Amino acid sequence: MSARGAPRWITTGLSLLAGQGLLAAAPESTSRGDSPLSEVQITATRVAEPIERLPATVTVVGGDSLRDRGAGDLRTALALVAGVDAPPGGDAGPASSVPSLWGLHEFDAFLLVVDGVPAGGAFNPALPTLDLHDVDRIEVMKGAAPVMYGATSFVGVIQVVRRAAGSSDQQALISAGGHDSWSGDVSLSLPAVGSFRESLLLDGQRMRLSDPRAGVDAGHVLYRSSAPVAGGTGTLDAEFTSQTQLPTSPVIREGMTLTTRTALDANFNPQDAGINEQRAHLTAGYTRAGAWGEWHTLLSYSRSTIHDLRGFVRPQLAIGADGNNADGFNQDRTLEDAYFDSYWRAFRVPALDVVAGLDWLYGRGSQQSRNFAYVAPLDGAAPAPPSGARHIDEINELGNRRNFAGAYLQADWKPNDRVAVMAGARMNRTREDQVSSHVDTVDSANNLEAADTRSHTRGSGTIGVSYVAWGTQNSASHATVFADYRNTFKPAAIDFGPDFTASILEPETARSYEAGLRLTTRSGRLKWNLEGFRLNFTDLVVHQLDVNGAPILANAGSQHFQGVETELRWWVTAAVLLSGSYSYHDTRFDRAVSVESGNTVRLDGHQLELSPHNLAAVGVQFTPPRGAQAAVQVAYVGRRFLDRLNSAPTGGYAAVDARLAYRFARYSLALNGYNLTDRREPVTMSEFGDQSYYLLPGRRLMLEASWAL
Repeated sequence: MSARGAPRWITTGLSLLAGQGLLAAAPESTSRGDSPLSEVQITATRVAEPIERLPATVTVVGGDSLRDRGAGDLRTALALVAGVDAPPGGDAGPASSVPSLWGLHEFDAFLLVVDGVPAGGAFNPALPTLDLHDVDRIEVMKGAAPVMYGATSFVGVIQVVRRAAGSSDQQALISAGGHDSWSGDVSLSLPAVGSFRESLLLDGQRMRLSDPRAGVDAGHVLYRSSAPVAGGTGTLDAEFTSQTQLPTSPVIREGMTLTTRTALDANFNPQDAGINEQRAHLTAGYTRAGAWGEWHTLLSYSRSTIHDLRGFVRPQLAIGADGNNADGFNQDRTLEDAYFDSYWRAFRVPALDVVAGLDWLYGRGSQQSRNFAYVAPLDGAAPAPPSGARHIDEINELGNRRNFAGAYLQADWKPNDRVAVMAGARMNRTREDQVSSHVDTVDSANNLEAADTRSHTRGSGTIGVSYVAWGTQNSASHATVFADYRNTFKPAAIDFGPDFTASILEPETARSYEAGLRLTTRSGRLKWNLEGFRLNFTDLVVHQLDVNGAPILANAGSQHFQGVETELRWWVTAAVLLSGSYSYHDTRFDRAVSVESGNTVRLDGHQLELSPHNLAAVGVQFTPPRGAQAAVQVAYVGRRFLDRLNSAPTGGYAAVDARLAYRFARYSLALNGYNLTDRREPVTMSEFGDQSYYLLPGRRLMLEASWAL
């Protein structure tokens, strides 16, 4: 949305808030942003551990910082984290995103964890239903997942930690903005009954984009509770999400650039397009401390039912020999996953902390896709005909079942105040069974059936060391150097696309090396990190076309990822936080071949598509507890290639987000602006549409009011 087209009440609110910001003075009080004393994580160790002693790179983004920046999605939430880019959208719909860590821009390359549970289970990260309300913090760990999380990730872990039961934000919030968008949420700590604690979160939204036919309607409820049970503590979480996504259409690439023959926000989906999902999630946990340590057990189950109806215009754009220029699918999916983890943490041995456990990750998914062709008006102004008016050309079905089990052991040894050594090992046992079928409604001679089974037993592990080279861990100024090695493997992803999938791909494997420096100075108010890494990768799963021009997933030989990342946070005063980051990534194919438009080509030495060399960000937060507040962040994404052949470069861009607010004792008013430069750059390649790219959503303004309950 352009500023010229913004509603008058929004522009008036912006002027008033800006004026208040210029007139107000900053009280001398504690900032609501990330605290320089709050650098504790659980992702790398499962137990609270100061980041300073870790032989790995972990960044913690506090929940107050998210709220003070108006960050409601992963792009804005992680914009200031070095080396991370998470543009919204993609094939999973406008509510989703495709995070990039260490230069790899893939929807499944990282592990998404929510409160200790892999979200999405054995399949793909459950990004479309990720909810960032009532968040305590987000932890980002680069490289392979720790041995406690199994064969799930090779470039990083994003863990969302929500407020514990009985400690919610205790507030209500409403917001409204352009394109007839609104949202609201209520987070409550329910009255305690003895030691029984409960929290309830309710939120909903209607979001519309600059394409009025695209957006999200969603409702979400989360109940959390904890109580003393049999000498320990039991927890129970129940969560339900109902969501309808109205999908955008990616833009076709013609030669070296995106086409200009279609409008910027042209929508080629059928008239009845939508991604309707209902997801239920239940988690139970138990913790008990004993004389020799602590026992932790967690069990979770989730089920999603999804009706997905979409269409994609063909790269030729013109009407084909069959009288159509677009292909669509009407798909029903069911995804179930269960997760069990039980570990013992022993800490009675001096200077040694040991975590030993067993886990099991189960996934079952099925889909039936009814595929059809249709005519999409290229101006995108009028909707394409509904799917029910089209003949079903083929029916593709897929059923997949996964069992990932493992035993792990991790030891954290601190012989003195300067040295820390962390080592972990894991034995993985994975089994996958798949059946698929293809029914051709025109010629039954083309019908196909296939079944495949794969199992793997292999180890993975990590070892790292950190050394406090200057000062001490608890002193106001200190420096730590660290290095680590990790190796892992991950069964290949399944995109549950509409096409026939005959076989299971080879698992992806990786070895990573990392070394870095962490510096804390100025009485703990300035923190600076610097790290270098290299990741050697084999059998990366990529999207390509088969000899018939149909999109498929395939293993793509070997690649390497290497680079340098640096990150700085400086609490200038209690109310002013400056943040900055820069990353240089070099991601290339070593030995790989690909099928492009029916031709086999070598990719040796080519840069991975949509992987920039340069990423940078800078942010300023002015967040006193009362009075005027402001935050602005600028994230730069450098020049990239749209294709694996490196024949289609696209320039860099900067996305600017800002927030102006005024906080009273119990109330606050704010104006949030997203992508204020209105850059509409290609950010994610579609795996369903050939030579198709999703654009960064346009400018969006939201006026917000909140009050403490």
